Amino acid sequence: MKKTYSNFNATMAIAVASFRSIIRSPSAVVFSLAFPLIFIVVFANIGGSPVKVDVGVAKTCDTINPVFQALKKANVLNLITDQSTDEMNKNLSKGTIDVILDIKNTGKGWAIYPPLSAIPQKQPFTINVQYTKASQKGGIFKSVLNSVTESVNKALLIKIFGQNPENLSAVQLHETTIQGREYKYIDFLLPGMLGFSLLSSGVFGTAFVFLSLRLTLVIKRFFATPVKKYSIVLGEAIARLIFSWIGALFIILVGHYAFGFTLVHGLTTVVNMLILSAIGLIVFMGFGFIISGVAKNESTVPPLSNIITLPQFLLSGTFFATTAFPTWLQGLSNILPLTYLNKAMRDVAFEGAGLGDVTHDLLILGIWFIIVYAVAVRTFKWE
Repeated sequence: MKKTYSNFNATMAIAVASFRSIIRSPSAVVFSLAFPLIFIVVFANIGGSPVKVDVGVAKTCDTINPVFQALKKANVLNLITDQSTDEMNKNLSKGTIDVILDIKNTGKGWAIYPPLSAIPQKQPFTINVQYTKASQKGGIFKSVLNSVTESVNKALLIKIFGQNPENLSAVQLHETTIQGREYKYIDFLLPGMLGFSLLSSGVFGTAFVFLSLRLTLVIKRFFATPVKKYSIVLGEAIARLIFSWIGALFIILVGHYAFGFTLVHGLTTVVNMLILSAIGLIVFMGFGFIISGVAKNESTVPPLSNIITLPQFLLSGTFFATTAFPTWLQGLSNILPLTYLNKAMRDVAFEGAGLGDVTHDLLILGIWFIIVYAVAVRTFKWE
């Protein structure tokens, strides 16, 4: 009895062969596992990064007073004004906002320059600051604030009295600290390293494999068999996905048990991160298909791949928060797909968000999927 040809079996056979090829490739292991792990060990032991202090500006904050204007000029601060009071309070407890600032202008005090003996004790400006134990950057803000209030206080007193009277201050400071889950640098770094691994695997791995299959006429030989074209692509995708999942799981477990990476909901969080990894890898493989279709030979793959990967490694919040960039550069960062994958990973891991809570990030990745594969269909070559 003649056996019916199974395209499913062919797909699985291609997937198994491709997986064996991946794990035997030193470059695949280095880019997907070794490099991310090295970065995690190095940066986690350094224990910090040159990220800015995220300062939530309360809705009731007076933003025209000299104290606030001076704080605006501090490069180390990222003043956040587009969040509601509830959002700021939640983010403060999570450590994703480091400080909440509220400055009050009392409207009383030294408006008419009275003699020193008649000066009311109430200062013109009252500053309320909320810190959180979930962030380690409150000390940086406190240092900046002390410097600013000292200079503003001195300038105001000299302007009003022509001198700097002792025991007199234009600013009254109230500080409180709330409890919260500590946001460690590993909680920021590890999702970025996962994105780094997925982008490297998706772009470099796919581009090299399919270009090599085309140049060595392996794909052409496939066409002499009943194997469907989609089986070749699907088999390679399955192999790369399994390898990436193994790598992602390894990185997550090392980060969690060795460096205290936060997994709010434990196994559920890990599963959600693996699902996001699969989505990210599929999008990034599209870039690899484009490069394999455009490249003339294997020597042209690295420069083409680097044009796609390097800007994303540097600008998508992989190593440092995008809030540390100039405004014009943040606009570019907010276009890149890796930015949204990294953000979704961090929201799921540290904030305990579900996939339904990161739909905005998934939507942007979906748009990139449509764009990338529309281009891939036009540029990809089988022969």
